[in-house]
Order: sequence, then structure tokens, then C-alpha cells
Amino acid sequence: MTNFVKELQWRGMLHDAMPGTEEHLLEDMQSAYVGIDPTADSLHIGHLVGVMMLRHFQLAGHKPYALIGGATGMIGDPSGKSAERNLLDEKTLRHNQEALKEQLSRFLDFSGDEENAAVLVNNYDWMKNFSFLEFIRDVGKHITVNYMMSKDSVKKRLSAESKEGMS
Repeated sequence: MTNFVKELQWRGMLHDAMPGTEEHLLEDMQSAYVGIDPTADSLHIGHLVGVMMLRHFQLAGHKPYALIGGATGMIGDPSGKSAERNLLDEKTLRHNQEALKEQLSRFLDFSGDEENAAVLVNNYDWMKNFSFLEFIRDVGKHITVNYMMSKDSVKKRLSAESKEGMS
């Protein structure tokens, strides 16, 4: 196992870290993930730093996870956007996921031969059977209307001028 923190510092990719991070990463194999939105079938410049970090993480002997946000892709993500996103069907999301994995495989080793082989997971796979009632009961009760209304993106979407939905 190589020193991930020193490698990132040498490359100018890390300025500061929490105390104990370097030691923790040298103790044993650790895991880390980068989330990728599957609304397109290709990586873009915004993915570069995260993918580079996962690559160096794996080269240092750790296990990288590429998390595809398929559930988010199906409902849209309103954060920071002024317009409603196009909603994608499962077939399109699966196509995008496979295309993204193909591109990621140029940087990460998904072969499965090594203990630290990269893993691609899709949050749609564990969210697709989560019912609306379960969500409202288990998650929704923790999100207050005041909290939602404090978000500028929600305020803008609910304003009289906006004709956009929340996705």
C-alpha cells in the first residue's frame, strides 16, 4: 500500500487533510466513492478531479466505488438549477450507466482480480423498491417546510414567476 496523502500532495491535489487521515489510510485498505449523474452518456470535465482521485486511491491499494445516481436521474435534481431537468426513463439511464462504466474503465480497474477492484453501483438499484409512503414516513418526517423554504432554489421554483416543477 502506498501513501495516498503524500501522492496527492506531491501532485498538488491536496492542500490540507483532517488529522489522522494519512495514518488511517496506511493502516488497511479503505473505500471511497465519487458520485456521477447519469443524465448523459459521457464523462465531462466536471468529473475529472473526482475520477483522478479515485484512480490514485486505487493505485495506492484502496477500493474505489463509482456511484451512479440513477434514482436522482429518474426524478431530477433541482439543486442550484433554475429550470426543470428532463426526466429520463430506466432504459436511457441504464444505457448511460454502461457508457459511463466503459469510460471509467479507462481510469479504474473493474476486473475483479484484485481485492481493491473498482465497483460501479447505481443508487436506483436500491431505491427502485422504496415506496413513496415508506419515504414520507422514514425520511420526510425529518425535513421541515421551514428547512425547504430556506433554500433559495426552492423559493425560486415556488415563486409566482416560475412555471417550472421541482425536478
